[in-house]
Amino acid sequence: MPNPFNQTIIDEFRAHHGRMSGYFEGARLILLTTTGARSGAPHTTPVGYLPDGGERILVIASAGGSPRHPDWYRNLLAHPEATVESGVFTYQARAEVLTGEEHDRAFARAVETDPGWQAYQEKAGGRVIPVVALHNIAQGGPGNIAADSPGEAIRLVHDVFRRELDLIRKEMAAGNGSTLGAQLRVNCLTLCQGLRNHHTGEDTVLFPFLAGRHPQLALTLERLELEHGRIAELVEQLRRAVSGDHPDPAAARAEVDRLTAELEAHLAYEEEQLVPVLG
Repeated sequence: MPNPFNQTIIDEFRAHHGRMSGYFEGARLILLTTTGARSGAPHTTPVGYLPDGGERILVIASAGGSPRHPDWYRNLLAHPEATVESGVFTYQARAEVLTGEEHDRAFARAVETDPGWQAYQEKAGGRVIPVVALHNIAQGGPGNIAADSPGEAIRLVHDVFRRELDLIRKEMAAGNGSTLGAQLRVNCLTLCQGLRNHHTGEDTVLFPFLAGRHPQLALTLERLELEHGRIAELVEQLRRAVSGDHPDPAAARAEVDRLTAELEAHLAYEEEQLVPVLG
């Protein structure tokens, strides 16, 4: 069983679909369920993560700077398949321990985001803090959605994008203003890919489904598809703004602000029109 402190976090995380209060408000957290190395029993642990683009995220086995690896890391070494709960999605993941330069680059990105990681490394003595990539192995999508209806699912997925944009804007505001950090660039690119995948799924699956059953939504769906095209242009502009060897932080902030404004209006309209139909 998780210790009482972790259990409190787990309960709040599940009750509020990943939205946390207090110390963990705004933090990027997942619930990671591993298989005990010796017991074979499932163990759930809240851990912080870093977006890494594509179909994987990164978790860091800091154990608060302990000289001993955390239990969840040792479990993954013995049983490298785990369950990830993001608050909205639940999926199976394959764990890969990063080594060599890939580990060093990933850990440097983490330190750039939060110097506390370096403090943990110094406290850990001779233990090199591992970085683990969790590859989403879900077939056909990001995983199961913790929702009671299709309408609630839309709202929850939309909230994922709202929260990530809010985090990115706060991270940009907290930067030094002269550079755009490597991890922040990855965060933006991960968001871009997520939006692209989500809208592609709506255009090819959800909207045709609704068109066949609710012909009165024809004009609404046409407008939403047009808005997807506009958002795709803004996503591409953001991708270009954060790519390259020396991206301009001011340009990136401007693109994030433009995307936020357009996306907020789009998500609100879609929820207003489709949630009543979907339930």
